[in-house]
Amino acid sequence: MLPRSRRQRPVIACLDVGYRDAGATAACVLFHEWSDAEPLLELVRRVPDAAPYEPGSFFRRELPCLLAVLRGLTRLPDTVVIDGYVWLGESRPGLGAHLHGALGGRSAVIGVAKTPFRGAPAQEVTRGHSRSPLYVTAIGMTASEAAARIRCMHGPFRIPTLLKRADLLSRGRDLPEGTPIV
Repeated sequence: MLPRSRRQRPVIACLDVGYRDAGATAACVLFHEWSDAEPLLELVRRVPDAAPYEPGSFFRRELPCLLAVLRGLTRLPDTVVIDGYVWLGESRPGLGAHLHGALGGRSAVIGVAKTPFRGAPAQEVTRGHSRSPLYVTAIGMTASEAAARIRCMHGPFRIPTLLKRADLLSRGRDLPEGTPIV
C-alpha cells in the first residue's frame, strides 16, 4: 500500500464482512468526506477459507477478511470504519484495535456497533428518527471525535448510508454492474 502524500485528499473506508457456508465476502466502500452520499469506489473480495467463529475471539475470523479487502487498494485509507467494537473494555482490544495493530497504526479505526457490549467504553450516537443509539469506539482519534464523524455521515436513518452500503455488498446484495469481485 502506498503512503498518503500531502497533496492527496483523505480517504475513508467503510468495511464489512458477510458469511456464508462457503467462506466470506468482505466489502469496502471508499469516500472522501464524512457527509458523502455516494462512494468513490466499491470493492468486494471473496474469502473462501474464512476461519470458523471462535467465541471470545471474533477478530480471528473477521480480521483476515478485512485485511484481504484492504490489500486490493492502492493506498491505505486514513480512517477505517468497521461494524463492531474497537475496544471491548478499558484494556481489552476488540476487532478494531486488532485491525489498527495489523495496519501498523497507520489508519485510525472507528468501530460502530448496533448493540451494547458491557464494559466497552463506547460513545452513544443517535441518528435520524431512531431512538436506538449506535455504539462508537475508536483508536487513532478520541471516541468523541469518532462519534461526531459518525453523527455527520450521510443518511436519514440510524445506520449511515455508506456503512449500510458496505453491509449490503458484503451480503452479496445490490452489486452494481462492474463491481470487482476478486
